[in-house]
Amino acid sequence: MTVLELPTPIVSVDWLSAHIDHPDLVILDASIKKVTSSKESSKQNQKIPSARFFDIKKSFSDQDSELPNMLPTPDNFEEGCKKLGINTSSKIIIYDTIGIYSSARAWWMFTIMGHSNVAVLDGGFPEWINQDLPTENKENSTIFPVGDFKTNDHSKCTVNAKDVLFEMNSSKSVILDARSYGRYKGTDPEPRTDLKGGHIPNSISLPYTKVLRDGKILPVNDLVELFVNFDIENKKLIFSCGSGITACIILLAANLSGYTNLWIYDGSWTEWGQLEGVPIEC
Repeated sequence: MTVLELPTPIVSVDWLSAHIDHPDLVILDASIKKVTSSKESSKQNQKIPSARFFDIKKSFSDQDSELPNMLPTPDNFEEGCKKLGINTSSKIIIYDTIGIYSSARAWWMFTIMGHSNVAVLDGGFPEWINQDLPTENKENSTIFPVGDFKTNDHSKCTVNAKDVLFEMNSSKSVILDARSYGRYKGTDPEPRTDLKGGHIPNSISLPYTKVLRDGKILPVNDLVELFVNFDIENKKLIFSCGSGITACIILLAANLSGYTNLWIYDGSWTEWGQLEGVPIEC
């Protein structure tokens, strides 16, 4: 049996189609409903063959937190992966039904939990459909033997609100906000109506849509050129968004561009926008 190697943190649908039967390959559907959209896929009851549902909202977020999508404990993450039949030796491809959306969040969780053999499917399920590749009914689920997945906790790659209060004034750190420019400026309403408008002082607006084209990540050369426009070389990069989902998209883009000191503000604007006494700019 040939050893399966993931070429980069992004793989094409052609690559996945060519390797889909490899015994070490695990395909995860990490789809969640997009907060700012009511669109549903025309094939919402279909999936890539053998895909397993990676439930970000329930199994892979902290159910004790009042904030959405917060990182689970390493033990809970490990247990959830074992239930999905994921092994330490598994090579994991993650997709979602929007293109690249919540799949980047799942990819990030695996990487900070110490599993490097993971990649996002470029263009996700829409691109799989566009290429007329086979699908199967989501009801065709398989019971997998319990996996032997182990975490190697790297979850200190997150910051909290107290950290952000310090980092936002540090010359050694940069905060990048993945929300739309209108939400960043406070001119567009937040989808969660209890939140204030605006942004963290000194943060930079980088809407996640800027690193995508037609649901796929931009070529690396284009990403490098995009990030060069910001003064971020050799700095700690902190990524924020609405609730920790799209921040992971621009973090993935930064990773592909060669940056390594990458952190997520897990509470993001859902936390900051409801805190009392923290500074907000518009």
